[in-house]
Amino acid sequence: MMSKADWATLSNNFVYSSMGIIFIAFISFAFQTAWSFRVVPQDLDTPNPKSVKYTKAGRIGIALTILGFIFLLSGVIARGVSAGRVPWGNMYEFSITGALAFLFAYLVTLRKYNVQWLGLVVTLAVLLTLGTAVTLLYVPTAPLVPALKSTWLVIHVCAAIISGGVFLLANCVAAAYLIMDRYQDEDGNEHRPNWAKQLPTLAELDQLSYRLVALVFPLWTFSVIAGAIWAEAAWGRYWGWDPKETWAFITWVAYAAYLHARVTAGWKGKRAAWLCLFAGSTFLFNYVYVNIWGAGRHTYSGL
Repeated sequence: MMSKADWATLSNNFVYSSMGIIFIAFISFAFQTAWSFRVVPQDLDTPNPKSVKYTKAGRIGIALTILGFIFLLSGVIARGVSAGRVPWGNMYEFSITGALAFLFAYLVTLRKYNVQWLGLVVTLAVLLTLGTAVTLLYVPTAPLVPALKSTWLVIHVCAAIISGGVFLLANCVAAAYLIMDRYQDEDGNEHRPNWAKQLPTLAELDQLSYRLVALVFPLWTFSVIAGAIWAEAAWGRYWGWDPKETWAFITWVAYAAYLHARVTAGWKGKRAAWLCLFAGSTFLFNYVYVNIWGAGRHTYSGL
């Protein structure tokens, strides 16, 4: 029978293996991106050496991303088994699970929308997150601090992690919109280089970013409410303007403003994309700065 130390070692091996697989996926997507400079959409309709290499590289990248996701999922599960709890007690565990949620959001979106082109950005972001986690944030498994010993840990943190993964994917799409907008003239005509012709139109990018945010915003709202309920059970108050609580609320207000601007004020395009990126930056600030260097009752980085 495996001991907790064995499970911890197995978790580390799974995480390192997933990094290796995702790195190869990144290389495949990079190769596909390189070929996109030589392939135009018309080439994809007929079999030729250019289109075959472009398509094959993309398929290999997706297959390896799925495999990397499976290994990372196994690593997160093994970490939970080694700790005897859900693996969300410190920044290392939150980071590897956040990377998992980001990959999951990408792969699920890929089933319905043409977002294969995001593979290069997604795999790079996941590699940076996992690399930071294993080199700077890693801590051995340990019991939870008293405030975290609650069923609300599963409810609140799970909702927050899933929301964060989808928010970041929406931000990637919004950033792509701003880059592609540079190739549109004053008359609304797009003059893209070859590498950008495989990407969706500006209208499609704009809609996809909006749909991702609209889909997950209710879950983020639930996460904030669940956190308040948990705070009352742990500390006897629903809200105390702790730095992490404050920035979670700022993120909620920013994304609420984004949705409000789109629905009521008719914001679309560049203004909406910038607002989406601003909202996403508040989430990242909360995740990086507040978790590691912030002071308050939510400081559980383990560093």
